[in-house]
Amino acid sequence: MTVRPPGLVDVLDRILDKGLVIAGDIKISLANVELLTLQIRLLVCSIDKAEQIGLNWWKYDRNLSSSGKTFEIENNELRERVHELEREMKALAASATAAGSRTKPKGRKSGK
Repeated sequence: MTVRPPGLVDVLDRILDKGLVIAGDIKISLANVELLTLQIRLLVCSIDKAEQIGLNWWKYDRNLSSSGKTFEIENNELRERVHELEREMKALAASATAAGSRTKPKGRKSGK
C-alpha cells in the first residue's frame, strides 16, 4: 500500500477549513535611520471560518455589499441628527444664560 502526498486540492481544503495566517514586517533603513516600515498581515480562510472567528467586514463595506450602503446612509442621517441636537442644546444654553443674566437682582449696598 502506497501513501500518496496530499494534493493541491487537499491542501487548499485544509487551509480554507482551518485558516492560515502569514505575518511579517519589512523595514527599510538608511544609515541606521528607519525610513519605512510595512506590516503585512494575511489571513486565508473560508468565509464560514472568517465569520466564525468574528471577521465579517465585507458585510459592511459599501463597495462590496448593498447593506453597506444602507449602513452608510443611516450613519450619515444619525450624524446629522446629532449635529441638530447639539445646535439645539447650544441655543437652549445661550437663551438660558441670557435669561439668567436678566433676572439676577442687582446687589444693594446697605447704608449703615
